[in-house]
Amino acid sequence: MSAYSMTGFGRGEAAGERWTVVAEIKSVNNRFKDYRFKMGSALSSQEFELRGLLEKGFKRGTFDVSVSYQRRPGVAAESQLDPVKVQAWLDAVLPILKDLPMQVSPTDFLRPDFLRDEEGDKGQELAPLVGKAFAGAVEALRRSRAAEGASLVTTLLGHLAVYEKLMLRNEELKNQYPDMVRERLHLKLAEKMKDFKVDEGRLMQEVVFYLEKLDIDEEVNRAKIHVAKLREQLAAGGELGRQADFLLQELGRETNTMGSKSAHTEISANVVEMKVQLEKIREQALNLE
Repeated sequence: MSAYSMTGFGRGEAAGERWTVVAEIKSVNNRFKDYRFKMGSALSSQEFELRGLLEKGFKRGTFDVSVSYQRRPGVAAESQLDPVKVQAWLDAVLPILKDLPMQVSPTDFLRPDFLRDEEGDKGQELAPLVGKAFAGAVEALRRSRAAEGASLVTTLLGHLAVYEKLMLRNEELKNQYPDMVRERLHLKLAEKMKDFKVDEGRLMQEVVFYLEKLDIDEEVNRAKIHVAKLREQLAAGGELGRQADFLLQELGRETNTMGSKSAHTEISANVVEMKVQLEKIREQALNLE
């Protein structure tokens, strides 16, 4: 299953004998779904149907939809007069007027009563073209969001690899803790108690006590699990946004604890960079569907 971005663009076009319809859809990220339609009055009756296609085809996002139409080149505009209405009026009125000093002027038929319901007629003719053009735009939007999603996943995996490399380096550095703590305590004791001999047994007890406070094994192990789960989800695709957000929160919590426990300068520096990588992942993940 592909991973989809919420950012994308799709365009579809359909041509009939007299009209050409163009549908365009632009989508951006949103926690939920939002639709904004821009259509002529002749097409407004189809908005509900088109909205349903978006509802069915996509999980999240803000969708700006534009549907327009124009007469095809070389196709002449038809008269707006409705001959049926005109003939019916003449059939009813001429017998009355034949004995009266009145005449019928052609301009009399320019009143709304004698004109075609142009918008209604046009809407019926354009309806199948709108459906075809919109279906093409939806499919193009889906491809666009899939391509953008694949690019996002590649970027996310790159940042995740940097994070994991730093995390594994911290796991190596923690093995230096015993020697580092022992040396620090020796120095402090040598400075404070110059005339006393250091009890190595007691010193090792203190070393163990400090190591328990500085141990980051649990945080590293949990972070490994979250990294593996996030990589697994990115590979599986589908609806990733909310799942990735949860795992990133967990990774952030473990990373902060590593930093608070750290007594090693390189680990502290690594934690800062790990937080930077998580923030980059979070910013990019906001665009995932």
